Amino acid sequence: MTDLSLVLPGGLPDKRQVAASFSRAAASYDSVAEFQRDVGTRLLERLPGSFMPSRWLDLGCGTGYFTRALASRFTQGIGVALDIAEGMLNHARPLGGAEHFIAGDAERLPLQEASFDLIFSSLAVQWCADFEAVLSEALRVLKPGGIFAFASLCTGTLYELRESWQQVDGLVHVNRFRAFARYEQLCAGSGMRILALENQPHVLHYPDVRSLTHELKALGAHNLNPGRPGGLTGRARILGLIDAYERFRQVSGLPATYQVVYAVLEKPL
Repeated sequence: MTDLSLVLPGGLPDKRQVAASFSRAAASYDSVAEFQRDVGTRLLERLPGSFMPSRWLDLGCGTGYFTRALASRFTQGIGVALDIAEGMLNHARPLGGAEHFIAGDAERLPLQEASFDLIFSSLAVQWCADFEAVLSEALRVLKPGGIFAFASLCTGTLYELRESWQQVDGLVHVNRFRAFARYEQLCAGSGMRILALENQPHVLHYPDVRSLTHELKALGAHNLNPGRPGGLTGRARILGLIDAYERFRQVSGLPATYQVVYAVLEKPL
């Protein structure tokens, strides 16, 4: 009998594999998460300046870096941190920042309706196959006038790595993400007002391919797609990848492009 939970639309990875991968990466994540911190900081800057939530949720809190940042910014507010990866919660909980740390799924939040003024989510919802459910849950859990601010990834992310692997063996080695146009469509139909929605590229540079792939593994964000090749990657294929990726080299090194979606949505009064 087929396990229907593994048959995900758009070829997105099974969330149980996502949870396990990020749990394993909890100890190493912060050492290589400069890009993630940069994106979350830019998302924070997009919140309305006078906005002071009394209750906020860090959705997909990871190691709790932005849980603590939110607590520092909203000193009078009560915070809740939620993540699907138990390993991340175990890492974040002793560092504080929130009143409660909860294991949960963004598509089925274990939270009461109209209970939060702010839902903040940086680089987490790209792993959710049913983003319409994420938006529906955000709308349910927010108070009227509340804000859902998220940063995610869309199509075009790591295209250099994807195209290089395509030259080597044509298999799926790079995570897939939904198109920005799909984010626009779903946000427009979410029942929330769009205060901001944009797609911005972030380009990182690495001295070599190994530095990039090591970082992805340390983040827990290496290839989690259905259809990915099993087993160890052979030396010949690795050499082929290195050779193919070299055609992208710039003065600053080998580029890795992330297409980042920034959104700020408001629940109507």
